[in-house]
Amino acid sequence: MNMITFMLMLSLTLSTILTTLNFWIAQMNPDSEKLSPYECGFDPLGSARLPFSIRFFLVAILFLLFDLEIALLLPLPWATQLHSPITTLIWTSAIITILTLGLLYEWTQGGLEWAE
Repeated sequence: MNMITFMLMLSLTLSTILTTLNFWIAQMNPDSEKLSPYECGFDPLGSARLPFSIRFFLVAILFLLFDLEIALLLPLPWATQLHSPITTLIWTSAIITILTLGLLYEWTQGGLEWAE
């Protein structure tokens, strides 16, 4: 048996054993205190499940988008050592242009304004 097959079988067996133990040993009897939204001793004054503004999620998605841009442009200094740095410059400019156009579109549509 080669090493890769052994490691896969060991991982699968260990995962199965640990999952079975978790379902077998865990206590599944929650009481009313655990099911209440507040556990500090006070009765809730209102609903604990208030909806978030969609603007919050839009800003979070834009943050992730520009964080992805940094991840894509991070290897750029090393890519200038390739055989054709002009191609690297063209692709980098294309990525930055597309993201800038998207940012301008969101800005003009009012997607970045927090208060209405």
